[in-house]
Amino acid sequence: MAAATGAADRGAAEEGVRLAYRLAGLVEPERVEWAASPRAAVARVLAAPPGELGASVRDAVRSRPWAAERDARHAALGRASWSAHWQRTGGRLWDTTRTLTERMARGVVEELAGAAEGPAAVRLALLDAVHGQHDAPWLAAFGTADGRLAGLAAVARSAGWWWPYEKVALVAERPAELHRDEAGRLDRADGPALAFPDGFALHAWRGMPVPAAFLDELAGLTPERIRTEENAELRRVMLEFYGYDRYLAESGARPLHRDETGVLWRIDLADDEPVVMVEVINSTPEPDGTRRTYWLRVPPRTRTAREGVAWTFGLGAESYAPVRET
Repeated sequence: MAAATGAADRGAAEEGVRLAYRLAGLVEPERVEWAASPRAAVARVLAAPPGELGASVRDAVRSRPWAAERDARHAALGRASWSAHWQRTGGRLWDTTRTLTERMARGVVEELAGAAEGPAAVRLALLDAVHGQHDAPWLAAFGTADGRLAGLAAVARSAGWWWPYEKVALVAERPAELHRDEAGRLDRADGPALAFPDGFALHAWRGMPVPAAFLDELAGLTPERIRTEENAELRRVMLEFYGYDRYLAESGARPLHRDETGVLWRIDLADDEPVVMVEVINSTPEPDGTRRTYWLRVPPRTRTAREGVAWTFGLGAESYAPVRET
């Protein structure tokens, strides 16, 4: 649910919105409006004439029911059992989902900060949002088939973020695309890592936000372009994409040290710590008889290849004495 992409189920989402209002003891909104992204929804809030939407009812619809359900579960399970329950359910999704919502909110602020209302107004509008599908972690920890959270759960299963106001509920579409790495971080080298139908998008490499134009450069990187990049974080992205081994080979780097364990290399970078790596050859041959070369990044203070290899095993150089390599 939290990672769902594609068009929202608008009918189910609208039914969930109206149910959430009723469960909160509120009159249903006069209408439900749709936005193609959270950015578009916030822009709609900012452009609304005074009184058109009505006051925010987020506390009544989301905060109070959630707090009541949490208190009931705490009372029923006790602190220790609740903690274990959370780790089995919502805790598994929480970190990556929270990071994603924070990044989306920053993206909305960055894109709309130039509006006449200013960034403070954008942030205030974001505080009115219910996170829909991205509320999945805490919804997973509660029974939501019925009861006071049923409406919130129905919207979460069917749509993205939404804004509950007295007269109007604004609901945003889910992302059209979501690309993440094995750690759950936004990650894509050839396009947006997160994209909505209206073009609102986030670009990232292994979790680090990057400009869209920066990604266009990656396919044509050269050692010289990497050396001249002034932003240290972007330079690291370039090195990871280009490959440390390739950069070493093509930049004329010289080894600092070599011994029977491997070869120690160092790349000095302006305004950043040097990249130090050990080149090692796998002692076990591949099926075709060749031996694969590996590059191990080690701390900048490393002075010998043995010290570097030992560090990867959590040992000091004097303690690293393998009897048999595999």
